Amino acid sequence: MTDPTLRDDPSCWPALPLESWQDTCATLHMWTQIVGKIRLRLTPLVNHWWNVPLYVSARGLTTSRIPYGDRAFELRFDFVAHQLVLELNDGTVKTLPLRPQSVADFYRECMELLRSAGIEVSIWSMPVEIPNPIPFDQDRQHAAYDAERVETFWRILLSVDAVFQRFRAGFIGKDSPVHFFWGSFDLAVTRFSGRRAPERPGADSITREAYSHEVSSVGFWPGNGGISEPAFYSYAAPAPPGFSAAHVRPDAARYDTQLGEFLLKYEDVRSAPAPSAALLEFCQSTYDVAAQLGNWDRQALERGFGT
Repeated sequence: MTDPTLRDDPSCWPALPLESWQDTCATLHMWTQIVGKIRLRLTPLVNHWWNVPLYVSARGLTTSRIPYGDRAFELRFDFVAHQLVLELNDGTVKTLPLRPQSVADFYRECMELLRSAGIEVSIWSMPVEIPNPIPFDQDRQHAAYDAERVETFWRILLSVDAVFQRFRAGFIGKDSPVHFFWGSFDLAVTRFSGRRAPERPGADSITREAYSHEVSSVGFWPGNGGISEPAFYSYAAPAPPGFSAAHVRPDAARYDTQLGEFLLKYEDVRSAPAPSAALLEFCQSTYDVAAQLGNWDRQALERGFGT
């Protein structure tokens, strides 16, 4: 029986080599950081920084509801109409067109959009998790926006999100939402063993909070993950003995010693007879290795253990 939640039509897994939209990808990365930092600034801390990511929506990426005094608002990237949409709980809707423009101009217009709705917020204007960051208000280097490529990226996220949601359904322990981290510009979902992890020597406060407990995580990079092409990744933190030498599926997956993670190229998934099944196999087999070698209490954590 076909799973109606999954998307296996070839049009749902289009090609998107990084070189075809690298400048647009870099610009969009900065735009999502600006919007994500607004959410970070106005929401209470949730464990492992779950209050900061964006989420895949029916038309793009969204912050979900952000509280603001006795009001609430949402910011979302609409990659169909190519607008940044500001919607308030009183019915007010304001938009900003997404078009080729510098990060500095987008930052200024985004803040003006918020102020026009009576929302005052100040964010740290320095990008994070990238080499050679340029403050948002000074960045005129990144100014590309290829609407067709951005929409293709979002359609890939829809397909990947559907698989990650399906994978998440098999776990009844603590796990994260499927969320888009604007710092690393990746979509990810994480399972937890329930045990605290050893503290990482020299780790900063952000890393200590993110990896305070044992995890097995799987995610998708559009090409910014260190291998210059779209790929899926999976890691365990801390990695149990034998993790790097374990066999995982599908056969195209491999362990990257430099990154310390299993990788599966997006091209290998989209060219598979059933892309969703291939990606689910990667999610499940890498988790199986992490849980087995890490001695997780699988009967207590999994739904339908052994099936």
